[in-house]
Amino acid sequence: MTERIAVRPAVSEDYEEFRALFARALMFDLPAGNDVGRALFEPERALVATDGDEIIGTTRALTRDLSVPGAVVPAAHVTGVGVRATHRRRGVMSELITRQLREVPEAIAVLWASESDIYGRFGYGPAAWGVSYEVDLHRVGPPDVRVRPGEFGLLAAADAVEQLAPLLKRLQERRPGVSGRSELGWQQQLQDEPESRGGKTSRQIVVHRDETGAVDGYALWRGKMNWEPVGPSNEVSVEEVVAIEPAAYRALWHYLLTLDLAAKLEYGHAAVDEPLLQLVTTPTALNRRVSESLWVRVTDVPRALAQRRYAAPVDLVFEVTDDLIPANAGRFRLTADGPSTPAKCHQTDDPADLTLSVRDLGAIYLGGRPLTEFAATGRVTEHRPEALTTATTAFTWPTPPVSIEIF
Repeated sequence: MTERIAVRPAVSEDYEEFRALFARALMFDLPAGNDVGRALFEPERALVATDGDEIIGTTRALTRDLSVPGAVVPAAHVTGVGVRATHRRRGVMSELITRQLREVPEAIAVLWASESDIYGRFGYGPAAWGVSYEVDLHRVGPPDVRVRPGEFGLLAAADAVEQLAPLLKRLQERRPGVSGRSELGWQQQLQDEPESRGGKTSRQIVVHRDETGAVDGYALWRGKMNWEPVGPSNEVSVEEVVAIEPAAYRALWHYLLTLDLAAKLEYGHAAVDEPLLQLVTTPTALNRRVSESLWVRVTDVPRALAQRRYAAPVDLVFEVTDDLIPANAGRFRLTADGPSTPAKCHQTDDPADLTLSVRDLGAIYLGGRPLTEFAATGRVTEHRPEALTTATTAFTWPTPPVSIEIF
């Protein structure tokens, strides 16, 4: 960077300029600011690059938690990364991200990548796959579900947080990759300004109730009217589905797949093992696209490895390479007796059993990608026989990770 450009922590007065720059960088119209968005802006966790008095680059980290194999842990949720078009190719983004990664207090940082070729060079690895569905509702063959009186209900946004938040926490206990939400985070998630709807209806919040009347599942969705010469062909856009029990899952998807006058359904945050495939008679009507979703960057190797659980016993020394965070470069002994007991990890001078980069460590961290995948291309080196098999078995988790929102 030039001497004119400097990086500093943000202050609260930067909020509007920060938002405006990020919107211009991603080429979208900036919605009006609001009190919830301003309250969620943590200036002490944001960095800005300036050229004189003007902000020309931004990044921020949200204080949230994340479910990992066997635990829910703090994770820096990185967002708002942008550089003004007039200041590209000058190292502004590199300076912002490097400083951010060296300063975050959490042992891991996570983000959704707007371009997948950017973040690997900073040590982020794609750790979860997301599945997008485009469903032909005329062909899909929805599950046959008998609905009880009072089984479904609609909630207003003002009443939803109290009833939906416990379900998200229960989902975190069952599946890695799920981000937690504070009360303010829920309020932001449920905001529904007309200018942000993209021509769709207001958000519908439908809940499923069990035999006792307790809410055990919910879905957030919108509709869009569309008429063709042959008749109605409305579109359903599903934003989020959380169901703890199988009965709630079946019933909610029956509700969504049988909405009157609808011909197409879109859902962008399904898991790779989404049980919806089991419920329909024509799985080929679920047009699926698999892509990278959540990226993980380990910022403190021993702390990150100790805070998750492992599917099988492990006692191995990992040699990790990291060009940005010197403390992460070295050898670390990981020991664990299995999924029911806490793990331990500490730096050591013992010979390495495996060598890998911090990027690939991030990619396997949530248990959704096997270590053997990276060994097959030479990115992981095995120094002791059976070390790769032991590590792959230990790191893999029975439930694949999924991220149900873009933050």
